[in-house]
Amino acid sequence: MEFFKYYNPTRIIFGKNTISEIGEYIKEYGYNKVLILYGGGSIFSNGVYSEVSKSLQLNDIISVEFGGVQPNPTLDHARAAIRIIKDNNIQAILAVGGGSVIDEAKSIAAGCYVDDVWNIFEKTESVKKALPLFTVLTLSATGTEMNSFAVLSNTEQKKKWAFGSPFSYPLVSIIDPQVQMTLPWRQTVNGGVDALSHIMELYFAGDSAEATLSINEALMRTVIKSVDELQKDPNDYDSRANLAWSASLALSGLTAVGMNGGEWSVHRIEHSISAYYPNVAHAEGLAVIFPAWMKYVNKQNSERFERWAKNVFGVDSINEGIDALINTFKRWGAPTSLADLNVPSEMIEQIAQNSMLLGIVGNKHKIDLDASRSILNLAL
Repeated sequence: MEFFKYYNPTRIIFGKNTISEIGEYIKEYGYNKVLILYGGGSIFSNGVYSEVSKSLQLNDIISVEFGGVQPNPTLDHARAAIRIIKDNNIQAILAVGGGSVIDEAKSIAAGCYVDDVWNIFEKTESVKKALPLFTVLTLSATGTEMNSFAVLSNTEQKKKWAFGSPFSYPLVSIIDPQVQMTLPWRQTVNGGVDALSHIMELYFAGDSAEATLSINEALMRTVIKSVDELQKDPNDYDSRANLAWSASLALSGLTAVGMNGGEWSVHRIEHSISAYYPNVAHAEGLAVIFPAWMKYVNKQNSERFERWAKNVFGVDSINEGIDALINTFKRWGAPTSLADLNVPSEMIEQIAQNSMLLGIVGNKHKIDLDASRSILNLAL
């Protein structure tokens, strides 16, 4: 196993009826004025907003609210939030929602201390400080509630890029699986696909980290089993809880130990798809691109792919494993082709070119422009 450093300072508060504790934790850290950031408003119908507001009031915490975060969070909205924070002397951010809300909150928190938040993504300014961040998670998918990474879309430039910083870890994240029982099935599926994708991006890049490989295999099996059970009964608390915790662990750093930093080619290509098609959910794009990427690269790392097929799906060949993954996505109702996403073949060149704006991507499996084109064609 290679040399590694592991660090994750986020406090996780997990379980039923834990949202009411958020005010206590914010107060414990010494903050009394926060920006509540949220998305489309589901927190008002599922009772989360009421619980959060009551908890803040009981702990004498003043809040300023800002909603409207998009499923692919945008630069313009983040800039508007930064102006609100500066105008109101906000001390901390409370992100209430799913991965998009928390990702934008991280961008905002760091963006308050640079000339312009997009400079962080362009790497022309570095993150040396960020506002404190607290989260109440309402959709388990990205794992952003327990890591230092964020994605933001510059819609004008058709760039969906990421950054990470040790200053961007949430201080406290509350995860109550109960509130996810009312999610539309599509969002539950997207959560499962996203979690699987994060694990697989890491799994296929590692060498001899047997402990991490075994953890990752167990997590992949757990995600698949949990989503299958939730398809039968969306109110199955144990399955909901196992999916939620697996999604958090999937990109917590634990699954990356000894994995050489991961591949991330599938994410890069998907980001280019949703840069042009912002209504395509991130996980839906991943569901389409991951099997195509596997078909393209598996001969370069056949032993690992064979292990994955056997230990995750119980089959004997790589092709059977890829077919099992595709059938799993189909069983859940996830898209499995660009046609399912209404992305025409005529867009492949633009998407492939966009995916190379940051250069060649991948670790064991280097993906250049030609490879990106080929993978997109396999995804048709």
